Amino acid sequence: MNPPTDGLVGAWRSNVQITSGAYTAFQGVKFMYAFNAGGAMTESSNYDAVPPGEPEYGTWKKVGARQYETRYEFFVDKPPASFDELAKGGGWMPDGHGVLTEQITLAADGNSFDSSIKYELFDA
Repeated sequence: MNPPTDGLVGAWRSNVQITSGAYTAFQGVKFMYAFNAGGAMTESSNYDAVPPGEPEYGTWKKVGARQYETRYEFFVDKPPASFDELAKGGGWMPDGHGVLTEQITLAADGNSFDSSIKYELFDA
């Protein structure tokens, strides 16, 4: 999906294997990335609705030959205590935020990459 002419710039799709932390039970996680030429990036996953959430927004930079680093943030929502809370106009209220830092190694042909992601979660 990405033209190999300019590193990460473009749209990418990836499969994510979570090996530690609160989300290890999530299977089949997929990310969609958009890396913009100016260093901005957006990431969304097939789990954005579990619980309801939005895409992550952040930055990326080249740190070496075929080496990149991203840092992107997202908001965490607190589930409603009951269905009655939803019926009265409540919803998924803010409950903190998270930061993902990813180290990416682009393949020599520019058509794929391997990466590792560090996940940090902060209370409201």
